[in-house]
Amino acid sequence: QVQLVESGGGLVQAGGSLSLSCAASGGTFSSVAMGWFRQAPGKEREFVAAANFIGSLTFYADSVKGRFAMSRDNAKNTVYLQMNSLKPEDTAVYYCAARDHRGNPYDVSIYDYWGQGTQVTVSS
Repeated sequence: QVQLVESGGGLVQAGGSLSLSCAASGGTFSSVAMGWFRQAPGKEREFVAAANFIGSLTFYADSVKGRFAMSRDNAKNTVYLQMNSLKPEDTAVYYCAARDHRGNPYDVSIYDYWGQGTQVTVSS
C-alpha cells in the first residue's frame, strides 16, 4: 500500500510559478509509475503529467506542455511538478497518483493510489 502526500500549492498571480511535491511511503517507490492530475470545480479530473518507473520518460497534457515539468527522485521517494507561466485556467486541486502496473499513463482509471490533493489558485 502506497501513501501519497502532496504539498506546495497556493495562490499565485498569472505568469507566476509554483512547485508541487508528492512524497510517497509504504511501498517500493521505484516500482510505481507516477502521475499528476487536476480537478477544477464542476469538471472531471484530468491528466496533467506522468513519469515512468525510473523517470526516464515523461508525458504531458497539451495544455501544460512547455510550461510544466515533472521529475522524480527515487532516492527521496518524491515526485515534483514545476509549474511555470501559470494561467487562471490552471486553477484546480492537483492530485498525485501512483500505479504499480503498466498501462496508459494518461488514463486516470488505472492509477491505484491517490494523494489528498493540494489547491492551486492562479489569479488574473
